[in-house]
Amino acid sequence: MRVLVVEDDAMLGDGVRRGLRQLGHAVDWVRDGAEADLALAGEPYDVVLLDLGLPGKGGLDVLRDLRRRGRGVPVVIITAQDAVSQRVAGLDAGADDYLVKPFDLDELAARVRAVQRRSSGRAEPLVEHGPLTLNPASHEVFLAGAPVALSAREFALLQALLEHPGRPISRARLEERLYGWEEQVASNAVEVHVHALRRKLGAEWIKTLRGVGYMVPRRM
Repeated sequence: MRVLVVEDDAMLGDGVRRGLRQLGHAVDWVRDGAEADLALAGEPYDVVLLDLGLPGKGGLDVLRDLRRRGRGVPVVIITAQDAVSQRVAGLDAGADDYLVKPFDLDELAARVRAVQRRSSGRAEPLVEHGPLTLNPASHEVFLAGAPVALSAREFALLQALLEHPGRPISRARLEERLYGWEEQVASNAVEVHVHALRRKLGAEWIKTLRGVGYMVPRRM
């Protein structure tokens, strides 16, 4: 998924970015509220990790403005401010979750998965479609009970397509899900990953709609 980290602490921001990228997420990192506004105005993120104590425009103001614009992207507040009143203010401003620093990367990743799962209207931790089962927590995929070894980006692409079977996703949107700002994207990157998934799962799992994009059939 595509994640925006809004954090002014260089060590923490870089650590979160590196850790989430190792889990296969595309991650962008900004360090103040003004940069966060610009990023959120131009990119379709799946989850935002938002510090409150930002220089210039504070995190709560970023969150309130985001919700006033009708943007429903899930937001997890990450902050050292742990008073109950501050947690209540963050949640009432539109946050979906609240995590106090210092935190464990595994817990952060689990909370990211949870809010993204809820935003997709899915309660179950596993993604199941016909004989295919995908586990976002362990990054495992099983086809008719047999494990299928996928790279991090193959997994991310398959997960994106499985969120809405029968609904095509454009190549540009898939690139946004797979790559952050600082990563080089080859012109045929998505096609390469799609080819690898078809080879491992079977050609029938991913359909190409010329001029539109790719999709997993509604029924398998």
